[in-house]
Amino acid sequence: MIRAVHRWPGIAAALLLVVLALSGAALSLYPAAERLSAPQAEAGLSVADLAARIAASHPGLEQVRRAPSGQVTAYWFDGGTPRAAVIDPATGQDAGSADPDPLRRWLTNLHRSLFLGDAGRIAAALGAGAMLVLALSGAALVARRTGGWRRWFARLRGPLAGRLHVEIARVAVAGLMLSSATALWMTASTFDLLPDGARTPAFPAETSGRTGADLAGASALRMPVAAFRSLSLADPNDPADVHTLKTAQGTGYLDQGSGELLDWADLSAWQQVSETVFMLHTGQGAAVLGLVLGLMALGVPAMAGTGVVLWLSARRARPRIRGNVPPGRAETVLLVGSEGGSTWGFAATLHAALTDAGQRVHAAPMAGFDPARYPEAARFIILAATYGEGCAPASAKGFLDRLSRLERAPKAPLAVLGFGDRSFPAFCAYAEEVAAAAGDKGWPQFLDFATIDRQSPQEFARWGRALGAALGTELELIHQPVVPASEALTLFSRRDYGAEVQAPTVILRLAAPRVPAWQRLTGRGFARWQAGDLLGVLPEGSPVPRFYSLASGSRDGFVEIVVRKQPGGLCSGQLAELQPGGTVQAFLRRNPGFRPGRGRAPLILVGAGTGIGPLAGFIRANARRRPVHLFFGMRHADSDFLYREELAAWQGAGRLSHLVTANSRGEHPHHVQDALRREAAEVARLIRAGARVMVCGGRGMAAGVRAALDEILAPAGLTPALLKAEGRYVEDVY
Repeated sequence: MIRAVHRWPGIAAALLLVVLALSGAALSLYPAAERLSAPQAEAGLSVADLAARIAASHPGLEQVRRAPSGQVTAYWFDGGTPRAAVIDPATGQDAGSADPDPLRRWLTNLHRSLFLGDAGRIAAALGAGAMLVLALSGAALVARRTGGWRRWFARLRGPLAGRLHVEIARVAVAGLMLSSATALWMTASTFDLLPDGARTPAFPAETSGRTGADLAGASALRMPVAAFRSLSLADPNDPADVHTLKTAQGTGYLDQGSGELLDWADLSAWQQVSETVFMLHTGQGAAVLGLVLGLMALGVPAMAGTGVVLWLSARRARPRIRGNVPPGRAETVLLVGSEGGSTWGFAATLHAALTDAGQRVHAAPMAGFDPARYPEAARFIILAATYGEGCAPASAKGFLDRLSRLERAPKAPLAVLGFGDRSFPAFCAYAEEVAAAAGDKGWPQFLDFATIDRQSPQEFARWGRALGAALGTELELIHQPVVPASEALTLFSRRDYGAEVQAPTVILRLAAPRVPAWQRLTGRGFARWQAGDLLGVLPEGSPVPRFYSLASGSRDGFVEIVVRKQPGGLCSGQLAELQPGGTVQAFLRRNPGFRPGRGRAPLILVGAGTGIGPLAGFIRANARRRPVHLFFGMRHADSDFLYREELAAWQGAGRLSHLVTANSRGEHPHHVQDALRREAAEVARLIRAGARVMVCGGRGMAAGVRAALDEILAPAGLTPALLKAEGRYVEDVY
C-alpha cells in the first residue's frame, strides 16, 4: 500500500515537481546573493539616524524598507515621479537600482503560479501536496528497506538506480517535507483559507497637530536597524496623518510632529507562525537554510529520473498478462515470486489455461499480498522461485512478514509450487518456507507442495494435471519457456587445466560487448557488473540458461568465467569446446548477496575448483589492499592450480595477503577444510577482528568448511550460523 501511495503521485506529477523544484532551487540563490551584495548597516546604527540620513538626501521620501537580507530600499517622489533605490546605510545615498531582476521575477511567477494566475497557484499547491505525500511515503519505504529508523543511513545493495534513488531521498527528504508543507501553508494563506489573526493598532484619534519633526530626534525610532522592517512617512501637509513603523515585534503609529509613539500592537502568535513559514520556504532571513533547501530540491529531478527507471524496470520484469481480471472479482489468485522474470512466464501459461477453463483469474506479485483485496477468492496459488541461499526473490519481498502479521489465514485454500535448480543446495528453499509458514498459520492447502526443476515444461505439465484433478477440470499446461534477452559475447582467450586429473577446466575470457548510452545511464545489460555476479549462458538447443559466477568486473574490461566440463553437460560441454573467435549468447544477472562489501575488515576467501573464479575477481579488484586471506583447494598443483601466476602477482602487489592451498591428490592429500583447521588460530583471530568469510564451490566442500569453522570458532562461542546472521558469512554454492 505504501509503495502504491508513493508510486502514483510521483508518476502523475513528475514533470510538475521537476519544474517547481528547479525554479525553487534557482530562487534559493537570491537571498544569499542579496545578503552578500547589499550594503549593511554599521553596528549601533538606529532607525532614527538611518531615516534621517535618507530623508536628508531624498526630498519627498515616502517609505524606507529593510529586507531580511539587510538590504535597505528607499521610495520617494521626484517632481511627481516615483523613484526607488537601494541605499547605503552609512551615507543614506543611493547604492544601486531597486528595479526587480527580470529573471527573478520570471522564476517567481513560474514557481508560484506557472504563469497561470490562480489556476496555476492551485496546480502548484497540488504539486506541493504530491511532494509531501511522496516525502512521507518515501521516508517510510527507506526505513523499511534499511531495517528501521535507527538504521536510516545503513549501507544499501541492489541496482544503481535503486541505490541512487534511496541515497538522495534519505538526505533530501527532510528538506522536501519542509518545503512542501510550507508551500501548502502559504497557498492556503493566499486564498484566505487560514484565519487572519492579524493585530493592528487603532489609528490615532488625536495627534499633536504639528508636522516636520526631525526624524533623528524621534524617540520611538531609537531602536537597532536589525529589528526594523519598514517606515512609512506621514503626509507633511496633513497634521492628522502619522508615521507607520513596522518591526519584527509588531506595528506602531508615530506622531509626525513630536516623534512620540501613539499606539502599538504586537504581532499575534498566528502572524509569527506565518512569518516563520514564509522565512522557511523562501530563505529570506535565513540564507544558509535557503541554500540547503535549494540543494535538497535539486534531488527531485534526480529522484524523478531514477524513479522512472525503477518503474520501467519493474514493468519489464512483470510481463503483461492478458485477461487479468481485477482483484476484487477474481476467484483464482496467482501470487508470483520471481527474480529474473521466468516464473512470470509460467504464471502467464497457468493464467491462460485457467481462464480458458472458465475461471476468473488475477495474477499479482507476492510482495503485494493482502487477502482483503480478494473478497471473492475461492483459491490461492503461489508460484515462487528461490533467490540465492533460500532468500525471497524480488517480487516476493516482504510476503512472509505480511503473512505473519495476519490475525488469521485466508479461508480460501492454497497451493504452493516452487521453482529452482536441483544442482543448488537451496533448491526451492524459499517456496518450502512459504508452504511451511502457511501451514503454521492454519492456511488450508488443497494441493500438496510441489517443485519444478530447471524450468522443466514436462514437470509443469504433470503438476498442471494434478491441479486440474483437484479443481475437477481437465488442465493441460503447455509451456514454452521465454528465452531471456541476451547478447553475443566473443571469446578472445582461454586457458586449459585439469586434463591430467580427469577434471578438464577452462578459464574463458570474453570481450565485453559495446554498451548503448541508455544502458550506461540505467545500469542495465552489460553496463556495470562486479565479480560474483552471474553470467547466464544460453546453450545451443535449449532456452534454459546455465549460470556461472563472474571472475571479473566491468572495470576490468572483459567478461571472465571458469568452467569445468561436466559429464553429459550440455552447456559446460559447449563452453569447453569454444575456441577464440567463437561466440556464446549470454546475459547478466546481479548477485548482490555475494559481494565482499566495503571497509577494511579482513576477508577470508575459501574456494575449491572452479569456485576460485569470483574469489579471484575479488582479489583482482582489491586496489585498496584490504587484508585478504585465500584458502584454495585443487586436485593437484601441477594440473589444476587455477590463476597460479595471477595469485603470485597479486600477492606481490599487496592485493592478496596470505595464500594457503590444499591438494586432494599427491603425497599428502588434504582438502581446503583441512587447511582451515591447520590455520585455526589465525582464522579465529581474523574472525574475532571482524573478518568476513566468503565460500564458493561445491556443496560437499561448503559443508566441510562449515564443519571445520564450527570446530575452530567453538571456543569463542561463535558459529557460521551466527556469522551469517551478522552478514559476515556468505556462500555461493552449486
